Amino acid sequence: MELRIPEQVRQALSKLRACGYEAYIVGGCVRDLLLGWEPDDYDITTSALPFETMRCFAGYHIIETGVKHGTVTAVIDGMPLEITTYRIDGQYSDNRRPDSVTFTRSLREDLARRDFTINAMAYSPSNGLQDYFGGQQDLKDQMIRCVGDPQTRFEEDALRILRAVRFSSVLGFGMEPTTAAALLTRRGLLVHIARERVQVELNKLLLGRDVGRVLREYTEVLCEVIPEIIPCIGFEQHSRYHLYDVWEHTVHTVERSPERLTVRLAMLLHDLAKPLTFSIEGGTGHFYSHQQKSADLAQEILKRLRYSGEITRRVVNLIRYHSVEFHGSAKAIKRWLGKLGEEELRELLLVQRSDLLGKDPSFWYELEELDENEQRINEIIAQNQCFTVAQLAVNGNDLREVGCTQGRLIGQLLEYLLGLVIDEECPNNREALLSRANQYLVNRKQADE
Repeated sequence: MELRIPEQVRQALSKLRACGYEAYIVGGCVRDLLLGWEPDDYDITTSALPFETMRCFAGYHIIETGVKHGTVTAVIDGMPLEITTYRIDGQYSDNRRPDSVTFTRSLREDLARRDFTINAMAYSPSNGLQDYFGGQQDLKDQMIRCVGDPQTRFEEDALRILRAVRFSSVLGFGMEPTTAAALLTRRGLLVHIARERVQVELNKLLLGRDVGRVLREYTEVLCEVIPEIIPCIGFEQHSRYHLYDVWEHTVHTVERSPERLTVRLAMLLHDLAKPLTFSIEGGTGHFYSHQQKSADLAQEILKRLRYSGEITRRVVNLIRYHSVEFHGSAKAIKRWLGKLGEEELRELLLVQRSDLLGKDPSFWYELEELDENEQRINEIIAQNQCFTVAQLAVNGNDLREVGCTQGRLIGQLLEYLLGLVIDEECPNNREALLSRANQYLVNRKQADE
């Protein structure tokens, strides 16, 4: 078997071999190559000790990435390559990282410490594929399986619990039964994992091809990270619009949404407050103000998981406004374009579409209205119709020329003129706008007298 690898990687492997050491690419890059995918990066494992690796690459740019744990980065023709000595991990007292590592000259011992069989394979052009734990067969069987005892693997590093469900979502693989049972049993260990690392795995899971199945099968794992989901599970909505309980509706909306992180996060969190706002009138369920309350919960969750301010703001807005109605009005769409901007308004329509696809299919005819709203946005943008103050034919300097000198009043007047243009009560040309501005100032002065 021959795998195609970049020339820089071949050079690194050859260099180590020429110095008398074993060297292989290892882990995710081998898995991806066997799947026919292009790896994002390449990791190299070697029998050379760190100082031997640095001596071997004398003359190259070397970064002492983590020498204590055996890792050196060599930059070859602009490509950084992490090169790590074969090692055996010590005890994991914090359920995340080994307290110590012991270097070894055995590739098998190094691979035995890794998380899953599909990530525990090594390859070199000279020695071919090294697969001691059945990783290639598990790839063929589309199976996530721990190397060795699953309980031990998850106790060593609890992040592996999230990595398992993430791989299941991204690859579309099932979970080997003992591995699945162990991650459910040990899911409480996720409390030890840094929130930033949880965020990374959650993002990848949400963008996976099989996200719906994974959210259903491993809800309990997700609830360790976002316990606010728990009240949604099995919560009946008592609504003619809904076939599913709140959580199953949520899962449907996530899996039917486009693979865009802000949209999928919004769908995951958009109805969290429904159990908190539920009331029933005449046998029909109502969730008054659940949009705002769900947005508030989302704000807390995204902050807790260390999401950036920009992602948090966008997701919270999508949730807050996910039920707004445009009533087929171009004027309403222009106002929302001014409020959110084109990109975020288009995302809001994606959220509304996904939300609708999670409801009773007899209401999917409403998709036509969403299509019409999308078309109206296209027309407004193509025709360069005015929906922001910046697009007005006048600015603050123009208003000063007609006697409006207060900064706050200038802002109010520009917003007033924008409203007139959007409502088609005034054309967007300088003369007409200045005339309406003069009228506004006169009326204001008379009201003050």
